[in-house]
Amino acid sequence: MIAIIAEKPSVGMDIARVVGADSKNDGYCAGGGYMVTWALGHLVSLALPDAYGYTKTAAEDLPMLPEPFRLVSRQVRTDRGMVPDLAASKQLKIIESVFNRCGSIIVATDAGREGELIFRWIYDYLGCTKPFRRLWISSLTDEAIRKGLEELKDGSAYDSLYAAADSRAKADWLVGMNASRALAIASGTPNSSIGRVQTPTLAMICARFRENREFVSAPYWQLHITLDGKESYRRFFRVGNFGDKAEAEAAYRAIPSGSVAEITKAERREVQQQPPLLYDLTALQKDCNVHLDLPAAKTLDIAQTLYEKKLISYPRTGSRHIPQDVMAYVPELLEKISAMPEFRKYGKALDLSALNTCSVDDTEVTDHHALITTGIAPEGLSEAESAVYALIAGRMLEAFSPCCKKETLLMECRIGETVFRSKSSAVTSPGWRGVFGRKEDKEEDGDGLNDGHAVFSEGDRIPVSGHGLVQKKTVPKPLYTEATLLAAMETCGKDIADGEAREAVKDIGIGTPATRAAIITTLFKRDYVERNGKSLVPTEKGLLLYGAVKDMLVADVSLTGSWENALSQIERHTLDPDAFMASIRDYTRKATGEILRLSLPAAPVRTFTCPKCKTGHVILKGRTAKCDNEGCGLLVFRKFLNKELTDQHLEQLFSSGTTRLIKGFKGKKGVAFDAAVAFDAGFNLVLSFPKDGKGRKRK
Repeated sequence: MIAIIAEKPSVGMDIARVVGADSKNDGYCAGGGYMVTWALGHLVSLALPDAYGYTKTAAEDLPMLPEPFRLVSRQVRTDRGMVPDLAASKQLKIIESVFNRCGSIIVATDAGREGELIFRWIYDYLGCTKPFRRLWISSLTDEAIRKGLEELKDGSAYDSLYAAADSRAKADWLVGMNASRALAIASGTPNSSIGRVQTPTLAMICARFRENREFVSAPYWQLHITLDGKESYRRFFRVGNFGDKAEAEAAYRAIPSGSVAEITKAERREVQQQPPLLYDLTALQKDCNVHLDLPAAKTLDIAQTLYEKKLISYPRTGSRHIPQDVMAYVPELLEKISAMPEFRKYGKALDLSALNTCSVDDTEVTDHHALITTGIAPEGLSEAESAVYALIAGRMLEAFSPCCKKETLLMECRIGETVFRSKSSAVTSPGWRGVFGRKEDKEEDGDGLNDGHAVFSEGDRIPVSGHGLVQKKTVPKPLYTEATLLAAMETCGKDIADGEAREAVKDIGIGTPATRAAIITTLFKRDYVERNGKSLVPTEKGLLLYGAVKDMLVADVSLTGSWENALSQIERHTLDPDAFMASIRDYTRKATGEILRLSLPAAPVRTFTCPKCKTGHVILKGRTAKCDNEGCGLLVFRKFLNKELTDQHLEQLFSSGTTRLIKGFKGKKGVAFDAAVAFDAGFNLVLSFPKDGKGRKRK
């Protein structure tokens, strides 16, 4: 018998059907010479500090440097602290039984860092020594599964991938656990955390917020003239703006009535604008935030669902290219996309025999190729799922479409020694821009110097029909949105001042496509960041932390980026994992010492009049909110179902008896829903559902 282990039950069931393991049992399927079982995500994790004897948050225990690290069955937080997850413990016993009854194992967890880590930790935790091979596929179609099973590789081929994933997890433990405990000691409050990627990301948000708020706008002036043509006019702007009002007004007065401008340049050029590359996860998350107003974490959840429904390829990819062998299937896929109602008109004009190949490059494909559809017709999708699928399908049409062709016109003229310029462009063939035909795609490119439509020739002398002076103001960089923050996390290396450090991380950034959404979510959970419309703004708590650590190692973007580069080197066999971990331990010692030396004022304790006894005060703590009246007994845990109640949620609850609508609760079957949290008559927490337009509660 051969064991197959998938990452989720749904994937395990798909594989079981393909291999003929059609006898369903509790936690596994059997048949056809196979036993197919599955994990439930991360069933095994690194042990918490308590397991090593670090039961108190004490400066003398820091830094905590476990050697070796211990693996434990997944734990969950309860009112009694962290306890083993019963579902995880049960499934681990089933997996152990399956492994013991089989001679070898096929690893079918998601083909990436996290999927490899999930299996290897289970394998090590169970003390298994059975040989294993790797199923490495980029989609879950039956064809892809069958082909992958024919091309299994020895598990040792992915040892470096596991080493990178294991090193990342242990580095995050060392930095996060030690820095967070050090911060709790320095600040006197336990409800804070510091992370290897989390804190540099917070620093980026806070730095941009302060820069934006402290920005002092400066006026400047633009001088322009108007020249009339036969049927229209054209406005020309002086080359170079004025920073001084008196100088600008003097230049304005220097243009006498009856002036004639001589056209000194009239250049036309045809410009071809290549289509965008296919999506990787980060690019998809950015566009979903811009066009669909979806948070990055929600986009990842939807993409994972589409993958498990076999509609798209593996979503946690960092590549925006496909290899030549995949290109062979693209015309057929595009034909199916062109039949979708929203793309039917565009698809009729697309020549499938002459496709653009800018997204085809074997050398640019990493563990997985770019996001593409699989050709299976989508059915029964939610509104959000349909919208994300349409973006992915539309991007495929764009990526393989012809260039967008534009004609640019640059004209310059002189009045005396003063040079004026006009620039404009017009689309002559929309090409890929015709797929969505978005408003922003139709606007003429340029820098505001394209007012009017008159066209002149070099050597023409045109009377000046008018001139003017326009005052404008400099504006600050805008606050981050999730889309622009994802872009900054991806490319933050470009802003590093040190040339050597910048070169090391220029194409790495911080975090990975698969983890960036979780980092942003953590910032919200910790009450470090909140939304103001689409903008991300730091809370008072976030700014306080940033102010304390902004000049420390723990907030250093370049250092964090260099670690991402190091993890990639471990994957490529060019860096020893032990050397990386030695550097992380050294960093942990230094960063912990820096934080312990902080002199932070204790954060003010937030209290509310108790809604139950009316006399006591509810005190917000790290994990609970409790009334200080011993005879009252009101106790609220921050963790409710799968959500962590923030300070804002608790403030709403204690002031009005209910929170506002909280998005993303999960039901027993994993279905997401939105609800408020409220007190019942006995002051227990219950879900409260919004009402529909007829006054009825929706569930």
